[in-house]
Amino acid sequence: MKLLVVEDEAKLADYLRKGLAEEGYAVDVATNGIDGLHMASLGNYDLIILDAMLPGIDGFGLLAALRQSKQTPVIMLTARQRIEDRVRGLKTGADDYLVKPFAFSELVARIEVLLRRAAGTSPAPDALVLVLADLQVDLARRRATRAGQRIDLSAKEFQLLTLLIRRKGQVLSRTEIAEQVWDVNFDYGTNVIDVAVRRLRNKLDLPFERPLLHTVRGMGYVLEERQS
Repeated sequence: MKLLVVEDEAKLADYLRKGLAEEGYAVDVATNGIDGLHMASLGNYDLIILDAMLPGIDGFGLLAALRQSKQTPVIMLTARQRIEDRVRGLKTGADDYLVKPFAFSELVARIEVLLRRAAGTSPAPDALVLVLADLQVDLARRRATRAGQRIDLSAKEFQLLTLLIRRKGQVLSRTEIAEQVWDVNFDYGTNVIDVAVRRLRNKLDLPFERPLLHTVRGMGYVLEERQS
């Protein structure tokens, strides 16, 4: 699958390019609206991630021009939180909309949904339910259960759990967790990651007999089922 990212903020564009490449996508990047429109119009992309505020041509203008010739799925990104801007994007032809800062795992989930839709396949009801042992994370309903019991999570805790279960069995460093779940400009010198993991562990593991969230000393954290 080939994606186009149109984003003028260099750090975010590079972050998205690297992260989506790790998810198995081929990624091209345009840093302004003029290049983005040219690449989107002439290239054969499966999906476009489009920033609303761009030099040259803004995202709304780019999308309006693109929709005259192509129906490539588009996810719009914006720092604006006004309802009017979201409505404008959707009316212009966007298929989905994310407000910055966003969780990378949520972006990936939305990409998967749009690609399935574009392929003409309807995902099964459990297509967005991630499972590990007796833990289930429902991305569509944004809720988690373990052994049938609902786990009450904050928005950030849910994003963190989603990242961990998507990468189950893989050790994630504090830096990678910060980049994936928090703002890309996150201050790595703080203990926010450790505190968030501790709170998640208290809800995810303490009430149950077998822990799933493990610390790998000197490396990071991993979500996996281990034999006792």
